[in-house]
Amino acid sequence: MRTSPSGAFCCNMEFRSARQAILQLLGTVAPAALPALLEWMRTTREFDEFTQDNNDTILKNIAEDLRNCLPLETMLSSERLALQKIQQRPEPTVHVDAFLYDEDFIDSLCEEGKMSRNYCMVCGSHQTAPLGFISHSFSLMELKFIYQHVLPDLSGKLLVDVGSRLGTVLYGGYLYSSALQLYGVELNGDFCQLQEMIIKKYQFTDRIKVLHADICTQDALLQNADVVIMNNVFEYFLDEVEQARAWEYISHNVRKQGSLLVTVPSIEESLSGLQVNIQLSPWVEEVPLNYDVYPGKDIDREALEQIHLYKIL
Repeated sequence: MRTSPSGAFCCNMEFRSARQAILQLLGTVAPAALPALLEWMRTTREFDEFTQDNNDTILKNIAEDLRNCLPLETMLSSERLALQKIQQRPEPTVHVDAFLYDEDFIDSLCEEGKMSRNYCMVCGSHQTAPLGFISHSFSLMELKFIYQHVLPDLSGKLLVDVGSRLGTVLYGGYLYSSALQLYGVELNGDFCQLQEMIIKKYQFTDRIKVLHADICTQDALLQNADVVIMNNVFEYFLDEVEQARAWEYISHNVRKQGSLLVTVPSIEESLSGLQVNIQLSPWVEEVPLNYDVYPGKDIDREALEQIHLYKIL
């Protein structure tokens, strides 16, 4: 029968008690086996289920902090072009940030009368149709998909998020990856301030840096990046001429062989309709993704399928 030190496995121990119990248990291990056990503890992924849950909680706490700083639609008055483009969509559309508001949260807001999923097609009529929802942030599930299933081990790597906005890609990268440095480049000063607030509060400053800058001034950063992430970054915030200029700049500077580019939507879709001279086949190769990594879970597969991975040739 396997025995253990008295009281070592009491339920719901506090940190100090748990630490003492682990040290006490290690003291019972045969000296010859101890190095192998410590190496296993250092490298195993079997603890992921405990750390992942904690990381989820941290991100949910960050989302709550940001909700308290932003209006419900998570759009700022300084985002004039984005607001205008949303209003010009063929169907009535509202911006609902997927990181701040998951489906359950939206349901609760609808029940409270603070949000609606439908709009009235004829004023005063019961004839309604679904509202279009658009988000400029990844959801928690999408972040986990990117860092746990799309990207490889990022130990020692430099990741750049183009248009970091609320910083969700950076926080997710800090918690779900071993990336050495995570850089966010954001043109909107208000969002830069929000990111700095979160980075300082959660002590992410050792690996996260936010640059208040136009990405088209960051050639050296892009040239050195191992991973570049672009989540619907230009379409709503730049006119077509500026979008074309930005994509040309990206294609000229994201050239490190073997580096990775993650985009939403696909590069092909982003470039359609723009006057650009970008040949994809000599520049990038799309890497097929497995979107069936969460069998049986209630996930937004359509959202995952918008995520594309490219390898720089």
